Amino acid sequence: MRGTRRAAAAMALAVLAVLTTACGHDKAAAPAGTATPSGYADMKQKVDAAESAAAAADSDATSDADR
Repeated sequence: MRGTRRAAAAMALAVLAVLTTACGHDKAAAPAGTATPSGYADMKQKVDAAESAAAAADSDATSDADR
């Protein structure tokens, strides 16, 4: 029983250490607001195009031209 508790405690500490190291590394590498992720411009362009298409479809759906 005592060995199981020690193993569980050691595993919990190891997981905590990995998570702390991984999360801390990301923040140190790129502080918030200083850099954009790669592909951000392409993603923004696609989102803008999708919003435009949705607006056009909404406008078309509410128009009286087909009635």
